[in-house]
Amino acid sequence: MTAELVRGQNHTLPQTRLEIRVSAGSPVVAGATLGDENGVVRGAEWIAHPGSPQLPGLEVSQQAAAGHRLAVDLEALPETVHRVTVLLALPVGVGGPTRFGTTAAPFVAVTGLDGTEIATFTLTGLDAESAVSALELYRRQGAWKVRAVGQGYAAGLAEMLADQGLAGAAELAASIQEAVARSLARSVAPPPPRTPEGDRVRQASGPSDPGPAPAEPPQPPAATPVQPTAEPGTASAPTPGSPINYAHPRRQHAAPPTPPPTAPPAQPGQAAQPVAGDATGWSMDERLYNQIWGMFEDLARAAAAYRSAVDFAESRMDQELDRSLSDPRNRIGGAGDRAREEARAKRDELTARAREVLDRDLAQLAAEAAVVEPALPAAYAGWDNPVWHAHRIPMELPMALRLGDLHLPERTGLRIPLLVRLPLERGIWVDSGRTASEAAALLDSDRLRRLAMETAVLHAARLLAVYPPGEFSVHVIDPAGSAAGPLAPLVDAGVLAGPPAAGPQGVASVLAHLTRRVDLVQMAVRAGAADSLPPDLDTGEQLLVVNDFPHGFDDRAVTQLRYLADEGPAVGVHLLMVADREDASAYGPVLDPLWRSLLRITPVADNHLADPWVGHAWTYEPPVTPPGSRVLEQVLAAVTAARRAAGR
Repeated sequence: MTAELVRGQNHTLPQTRLEIRVSAGSPVVAGATLGDENGVVRGAEWIAHPGSPQLPGLEVSQQAAAGHRLAVDLEALPETVHRVTVLLALPVGVGGPTRFGTTAAPFVAVTGLDGTEIATFTLTGLDAESAVSALELYRRQGAWKVRAVGQGYAAGLAEMLADQGLAGAAELAASIQEAVARSLARSVAPPPPRTPEGDRVRQASGPSDPGPAPAEPPQPPAATPVQPTAEPGTASAPTPGSPINYAHPRRQHAAPPTPPPTAPPAQPGQAAQPVAGDATGWSMDERLYNQIWGMFEDLARAAAAYRSAVDFAESRMDQELDRSLSDPRNRIGGAGDRAREEARAKRDELTARAREVLDRDLAQLAAEAAVVEPALPAAYAGWDNPVWHAHRIPMELPMALRLGDLHLPERTGLRIPLLVRLPLERGIWVDSGRTASEAAALLDSDRLRRLAMETAVLHAARLLAVYPPGEFSVHVIDPAGSAAGPLAPLVDAGVLAGPPAAGPQGVASVLAHLTRRVDLVQMAVRAGAADSLPPDLDTGEQLLVVNDFPHGFDDRAVTQLRYLADEGPAVGVHLLMVADREDASAYGPVLDPLWRSLLRITPVADNHLADPWVGHAWTYEPPVTPPGSRVLEQVLAAVTAARRAAGR
């Protein structure tokens, strides 16, 4: 039975291998400190945080998120550790809440590896605090207990670490927040939260019983769904009692959501067949969007369960070997050999069982991907999908856009489309530098730069193709004119807002134009006077493609670019940067906020993106057109024809 703790209450822990789940109303930093018998943290090496996520017996998330799972093995902790304190802190300098009083009360649960809750604690009563000691696991007379703490600190993480006796608390707190900020550029933004009723339908894996399986990491409690506010002229609110608000911005129809298709009944002894669009949603596009995110989450959690089981098997083998070898009689002779063989056999058995469960889950996801991919609309589809050959420019904005594919090393052939919501909520940075990937190491710098610009052109073309005619414009800054080759498809099709800007004057002119647009639209929105905008102002969405940054940019231009990155997305101005981070090092830390505000992708395969649930390092595969295909030219020709037909 779960113990629902209140502040100060404790509860005995029945086991030593645990997971601690954290669910918060907004992204938080989760970490843990180790304390001695007096509760003192002896040094930075006794703290697990996003910049140093693993300690013996302890592992935390590598990024800020609304949900976390912390793994704890109390038996693997050093003998001098008597206390584990779980801490939460709000990220600094990322534009989110600055105190817990403005967010939903965080919820913390201590569970076993099978997901069974042992104790829970809801941190109520917080106000000005930006960091909090949520709960602590402590050793008392040889047994471990959990205590609900809920001690908040208005001065933040530095004050909390100092309260635990850590020297240099301010410096370490700053480094933790820096690590969190760096992770923003590699983190995929999660989709809007859904209620249990809004989750996709999960197909049964069949009646066969694979036997005991390694425990899957538990999922955090479902968050309260965010109810988007309908814009004037969009769909009305849902029927009273409906758990999901389907009034999406820019949706012009108001029909009720249609039920998802159902799979044909499974034959005896066989698994149910997957169906494209088996999630809930207003339309088929929305159901497919939710289904893809469900597949993404399923794969992340399946891989996490497998890796956790393998780690447990290795840890158990090491412990058994240590116990066996601690007896001098077993260090030599047949007894020691038998003990080692038995420990390795148990390890191999646990690993094999974990792999069996993973293979079953991967097979199910692969079958689902096989039926989902052909059913995707153009905005979600790869360039090799035949849907592009019959594509017509839509009259309303789709829900999302595909930026490429993601996969994990457990099965590289299982690709998950990387979808981002439209309109774009953050800019994109195509890294043209030499990354740590093997694919980048095989290419010279000039080839990488060209591939980066070709990737940017494909993204710009896809955006032009999925927006209604005349509602999306593309501007290009190419200071030295070095991207003439990759830009040729856009220039030849006549879909750019103007010729690519070159030289200092061209750079200054485009930046001044877009900065003026952001300023005017912001003032009109704040004053509630949208009708007062100048008649020559294009109020459609704007994309600025910047090649080879920061070459050709002076300090004023850099400041304007940062302004567009920060303020532009809210009023329809978006950035697509093609740049090498190393080339910008001369500017020092002044550009760090710019890079952190952008989603970093690469022109070659690279394992740098992280999912919002577990934080795995996913390999990103950029979009490419099939060799010899003219699909890009056909799509751009359709954009030009649609604009002419609409008189744009």
